[in-house]
Amino acid sequence: MRLMTFAVVLGFAAVTAVAEEAAAQLKIAVVNADAAIGQCEEFKSFRDSLQAEFADEQANIQQLQTEIQALQQRVVDERDVMSEKELNDVTKEIENKRIDLEFVGKKLDKDATDRQREFFDAMSPKFQAVVNDLIEVERYDFVLARQTLLFANMKHDITAKVTEKLNERYAEQQVQTDG
Repeated sequence: MRLMTFAVVLGFAAVTAVAEEAAAQLKIAVVNADAAIGQCEEFKSFRDSLQAEFADEQANIQQLQTEIQALQQRVVDERDVMSEKELNDVTKEIENKRIDLEFVGKKLDKDATDRQREFFDAMSPKFQAVVNDLIEVERYDFVLARQTLLFANMKHDITAKVTEKLNERYAEQQVQTDG
């Protein structure tokens, strides 16, 4: 009986050692696609051009906010000397400007979100190509999306490497465009 127990323990130890060795030989990486793309120079350039593109809408929002504040201050300062009709007119104007502000703000948010989604969709093949290159060079067995994991040791995270490679490709693209 002792011999059989010893054999089982020995067998279990051997299986565990083989499994640990196999796991040690696996090369696993984790990457956060959104972070890799969102930190790359191409995204920063896109973000700057997007801000320039929507500068007029931003200015319109600022103008509406300033006008609303001025009208509110007018009500505070002149309430005692305003007629009921004048007070109602100013209050109505404030409400109309708030509605305009809400509409313009929502439209700007939607347009910016749509453009950002388009950018990330356009970057997806570039991201995948960089990851594929890293898989080939680094000989990874698995590359997992960070968003799908509950926990991953940071030593397996290749997000910074992916961002670096995306930046290298963008710099090459810029040289070709400029040259």
